[in-house]
Amino acid sequence: MTTLPSKNLDTFPNPKPERDYTIRIELPEFTCLCPLTGQPDFAHIVLEYVPHLSCIELKALKLYIWSFRDEVGFHEALTNQILDDVITACSPRFARVMAKFNVRGGTYPTITAEFSAPGWQAPAHVILP
Repeated sequence: MTTLPSKNLDTFPNPKPERDYTIRIELPEFTCLCPLTGQPDFAHIVLEYVPHLSCIELKALKLYIWSFRDEVGFHEALTNQILDDVITACSPRFARVMAKFNVRGGTYPTITAEFSAPGWQAPAHVILP
């Protein structure tokens, strides 16, 4: 596998597709470029998902996140792009991407985007934040 930034999100078979369980991955080194100033923006990304038939491979996810370093975009668009790409890659039962951006202009924006597969509901004993 390469160590260069990549938009490919490789997956592997879910070892327990009959069970709902949550995978939470923290990615504290996200960077992108501001579309207005061209300056870098930094964020701590948290990806949570309930896998269905496949899971995202972690090294591929790291390289995917690195691929945003030279990408220009608003926080909202990039957060939703990450969620869309996760959905395309592994068709989860549920997914949430939370992007906590560092201070810019005296503000600390946090963008959260979610997806639930049609008909899927969290088990009654699970409380989703």
